[in-house]
Amino acid sequence: MWCGLAGTFNSLLAARVVQGIGFGPADTIAPDTVGEVFFVHERGRAMAIYTVFLSGGSFIGGTAGAYIAGQLGYRYIFWITMAMCAAVFLLEFFLVPETLFDRQAALVAEQHPSVMGDGTYSDEKRAGVETVERTIVLGDRMTFRQSLSIGVYRGNLVQHFLDPWRSLAFPGTWVVMLHYGGLLGGLITISTIGPQLLAMPPYLWGDNVGLLGLGAVVGGLLGFLPTYLTADRLLTGRAKKESHGFAEPESRLPALFPALFLATTGIWVFGFCAANPSPHAWAGMVVGYGMVGFGIMQIPSIGFNYLIDSYHAISADCFVMTTISRAVVSFAWTFFAAQWVETAGAALPFGIFGMIMGLFALLTIPLWLYGKRMRIATAGYLPNHENH
Repeated sequence: MWCGLAGTFNSLLAARVVQGIGFGPADTIAPDTVGEVFFVHERGRAMAIYTVFLSGGSFIGGTAGAYIAGQLGYRYIFWITMAMCAAVFLLEFFLVPETLFDRQAALVAEQHPSVMGDGTYSDEKRAGVETVERTIVLGDRMTFRQSLSIGVYRGNLVQHFLDPWRSLAFPGTWVVMLHYGGLLGGLITISTIGPQLLAMPPYLWGDNVGLLGLGAVVGGLLGFLPTYLTADRLLTGRAKKESHGFAEPESRLPALFPALFLATTGIWVFGFCAANPSPHAWAGMVVGYGMVGFGIMQIPSIGFNYLIDSYHAISADCFVMTTISRAVVSFAWTFFAAQWVETAGAALPFGIFGMIMGLFALLTIPLWLYGKRMRIATAGYLPNHENH
């Protein structure tokens, strides 16, 4: 709403900061919820469904946004999205139950029901039972209305603020957040620069510049199918070959290689076609955008599942860092990209962006080969609590 009402650039900038504060938790909590709800052999497909909506919303919104801004004015982009966000907020508030649950305290209450009466148990166990009584009604005694209560909170605020930064001690966090940050940086740069180029000669697309996003829509849909089919199959197939029936998280990583290749080369394809305008060069720009769209569909799906499988106890903290890296890299790339393209042409900037993405992609190889050893070496940094 603030963005739609903003009368100055500084006001719009401040409103965007507030938007970022709101988007951050959503981008962090949603993938972690998938990890909590689904079993290890189901997470790949579930994450693929989540990711296709995550990326598809951006692509379809970018395509529609050009027409909305051209016909109604750019402010209506904010008014329409505000209405959708308000609807989601109401559905969340009234229909989605609170799932925060103190498992350890519940187990204490279940195993030692007399702790409330005779005082024969430790203070720690008594405190656990009291925590359950204060925060949540156990078992079938909880009504749906009670499950919608909010404000259940435990722990130290400063400690929770610092925890995500400690996840940087794990190589897997770095690889996934660099993948995601570099990919989103390239994607947002294309979505920012592409419409500007298509609005100029020899294209002169006018309000149709948003059609560039259809390439990403098609690429994302093409990326969804192999992700949905292979994300879990690689893991379960590997488990069947092991006598103990288990597979390591690294079994998922080979599914990343095609997407990383397409994302890297897609940035180059877009940059080459943008640097050599002709009446039909737009087709190459659309294809390049689609290749990156394929990557944004598959890479987070596999990478997020790797973090959940590898560091389940701190996966939410890892997702905080991936969200931060995405925001920082995307801002850094787009902050100067338009001026850089204007002065140096599109080939050099997108060539460097693709090179950076390629370097990030190469980090997947040592993680695939030595990821288990890295996890063993850094296991001491994991939190030592009952849920790990």
